[in-house]
Amino acid sequence: MLRSLYSGISGLRAHQTMLDVTGNNIANVNTTGFKGSSTQFEDTLSQLTQGASGPQPATGGTNPAQIGLGVKVAAVTTNFTQGSAQTTGKATDMMISGDGFFITSRGGQQLYTRAGSFGFDAGGRLVGPDGGILQGWTADAAGVVNTGSPIGDVALSPTATIPAVATSQVGVDGNLPSDAAAGTSLERDIKVFDATGTARNLALTFTKTAGGWNVAAADADGATGAGSLAFTGGRQTAGGTLAVGGITVDLGAVTGYAGMTTVAATSQNGSSAGTLEAFTLGSDGSLIGSFSNGLKQTVGRIALAKFTNPSGLEKAGDSAYTVTANSGTAQIGQAGDPGFGTLAGGALEMSNVDLSQEFTNLIVAQRGFQANARIITTSDQVLQELVDLKR
Repeated sequence: MLRSLYSGISGLRAHQTMLDVTGNNIANVNTTGFKGSSTQFEDTLSQLTQGASGPQPATGGTNPAQIGLGVKVAAVTTNFTQGSAQTTGKATDMMISGDGFFITSRGGQQLYTRAGSFGFDAGGRLVGPDGGILQGWTADAAGVVNTGSPIGDVALSPTATIPAVATSQVGVDGNLPSDAAAGTSLERDIKVFDATGTARNLALTFTKTAGGWNVAAADADGATGAGSLAFTGGRQTAGGTLAVGGITVDLGAVTGYAGMTTVAATSQNGSSAGTLEAFTLGSDGSLIGSFSNGLKQTVGRIALAKFTNPSGLEKAGDSAYTVTANSGTAQIGQAGDPGFGTLAGGALEMSNVDLSQEFTNLIVAQRGFQANARIITTSDQVLQELVDLKR
């Protein structure tokens, strides 16, 4: 039987595989986070019909004579180049710029994906369309994230609260007029909080004296405090702070120039308790919650994974990958670390399939298939000629 028949069959099979891969790429041209694949061919074993011989004193050497036995698919490799960005404006949509992967947990199995289309489930967890739960770290009550701890489910409960913080520091800024008449009084109020988040008023009274200004503080809880400020050339020479009811009032930024009355209590470090209202995503993967008391605090951080050989990952369906022996183990880190890339919220990474290239591959595969089919037809005609020798 002619060897060309089997070579043609192997060519049909190889180019059919190329058509399958190309067709899958085109089918996923709009799949979020999809990475296209390419087919690589290699020849099969060659039959040796004549061995090589070395040169002799009277004759030269001869080369081996070999007849190839066809083609086979050597590999189907995944192209992990960056896909284009599509802005969605949805806070839970995320895009990786770089080489990292999102980590999800589905049915107890850890999966890796580039598709960042997430949403909330009934438990407040961030999940993908396939139900995979996004993995990362949860911040403690103070907003500190320990990235050295094991990763877990990222959850943003709508009932999450930030505890109240008692006021311990009040800042005062502005100017007290040095040309004010002795006995001039200025009153400034600021709202402060106790450890339960209950608000109360702290009143500051500035009274002009011959040598500067006296400052009296009265807390609504009954605590009082007093001090004095002295100025030379508009700059303080004495005073600067006073204490009232466990609160330190910082007056160090107050000046004493003529013609301006701008003194005001500008800041305090306490707050009432608050509930989570919204969140934003930082480029380092931090989930920053906005609370009803006006404060913002980190509530969690998304973990990313990278691999020594991403092409060694195995596709597991649903735009996810699993680890194989040749991908290397997953290295866990966070966005911004070397090799992990950065994160952008409100955007998705689209498929990296190049349609112009894929349609060209489609033509190449089709013509290759046709050419190999012609090999079989021609071999059949040769065999028919052999059969026709005897009539």
